[in-house]
Amino acid sequence: MLDAFLWGLLATSSLVLGGLIISWFSLSKKALGIIMAFGAGTLISAVAYELIYEAVKLGRGSFYPGIGFFTGAFTFYFSDLLIEKLGAKDRMTIGASHSTKIVIPMILAIILDGIPESIVIGLGIFEEGTVSIAMLVAVFISNLPESVAASTGMKSGGWGLKKIILLWICLAFIFALSTLAGYSLFTNTSKEWLSFIQAFAGGVYIFKLNWTFAKRVFC
Repeated sequence: MLDAFLWGLLATSSLVLGGLIISWFSLSKKALGIIMAFGAGTLISAVAYELIYEAVKLGRGSFYPGIGFFTGAFTFYFSDLLIEKLGAKDRMTIGASHSTKIVIPMILAIILDGIPESIVIGLGIFEEGTVSIAMLVAVFISNLPESVAASTGMKSGGWGLKKIILLWICLAFIFALSTLAGYSLFTNTSKEWLSFIQAFAGGVYIFKLNWTFAKRVFC
């Protein structure tokens, strides 16, 4: 169980690293775009070859993987719309000022992104007996540009470095606990429902990537 917690903490430690990067360096939009594109590609590969593939195998020809995938996609979509209405529409825009009044919706948005992927890491450890390096790297890399973008906005909104880093540390521990939950809470879960959970996370990831891209290009 300790291993699951530590692996989850390692995967989400990039949130803290992103905050530190902002305090040490000034990244251009082009550099951050390259990091984001690499992270998105890694995450898509992990979803396709780890989550969805394993979900289909576990589902054994049932409808659980398909239902889980679309449930995850719609959950992210409607949750994202709600968070935008709460005032965090530009939370991932580089340089967007994050004033105090949008702290709660911004944190909710980060949690919406982070908890499913953390649970899946723990679930993978439970099923395979070891962590999936592909998922670990994908989560680590995909979290980095999100943290950098959000930290840039918080800094421009007047947040101090200690406050920013403390926020990321707290969230990293929450996600590490989610990894532990993914490892320990599904011991008696059927393979069909495990396939639903994995496909649900895959739906969240895929819709997150495509929805974010569409908003950046067309909005």
